[in-house]
Amino acid sequence: MSTVAPLYGLVLAGGRSRRMLRDKAALEYQGLTQLERTMALLEGRVDRAFVSVRAEQRDDPLRARYELILDPPEDLGPAGGILAAQRAHPHAAWLVLACDLPFLDARTLDHLIAARAARRTATAYRSSRDGLPEPLCAIYEPSSHAMLAGALAAGRLCPRKFLLNADTELLALPAPGALENVNTPEEFHSATGTLEARAPAAKRISVQYYALLREQAGRSSESLLTPAATARQLYEELNRRHPFTLPPELLRVAVNAEFAEWSVPLADGDTVVFIPPVAGG
Repeated sequence: MSTVAPLYGLVLAGGRSRRMLRDKAALEYQGLTQLERTMALLEGRVDRAFVSVRAEQRDDPLRARYELILDPPEDLGPAGGILAAQRAHPHAAWLVLACDLPFLDARTLDHLIAARAARRTATAYRSSRDGLPEPLCAIYEPSSHAMLAGALAAGRLCPRKFLLNADTELLALPAPGALENVNTPEEFHSATGTLEARAPAAKRISVQYYALLREQAGRSSESLLTPAATARQLYEELNRRHPFTLPPELLRVAVNAEFAEWSVPLADGDTVVFIPPVAGG
């Protein structure tokens, strides 16, 4: 019986940001740098998460707080970062993300992971603009390793063309603008204004699980960045990530050690506990 490879996350942050004129990984949106925000999105969704960097970036304070994978010494672009990750952990599948996707959200990642076609070479979204694969928000299975190495050895550096020629599962984007990237100061200014006009800034919430929920989540606690405004919205978000079988009606919720209604507003730094029936329902 074949087993599904573990899913690791890789944020590509080794670019030179020439058009932006400043480090794109350090751009701030709603109080978080783009790198911090992207790594936070991976929390709880992958088994391990890494940042892809050039060798001279390994001591950068923003990047050094995370596990790093060094790009190859040759300038191979994003495909080189993916190949370096595959060489470091060949048993894993890789959820690869660019670090310049300010509109990327939890819904888009959850949809991609749920639709992962592990028996194929890769799973990716179709661009909402031209229908071509989006290579920098995609899952690369271990079977893609040899093929990608061969493509790079032959001088074919474009990851989009690689996915076009591979056995790729292509998906429709649930939110067409989620993968719009930001490359220039003008685009950064526009993206900042758009995000400020949208939903409230994401909050850091700590969640604790007990009994059946702990078994189904595979952990007793986690910390996540979430836009959820209420405890109910938070549970709905987590339910898309974990195989929970209990509806909210069978649970109680506590916020900061006090029982609360499902409609209670959440604030940054809150601790939320979802409490199942004693017998697990």
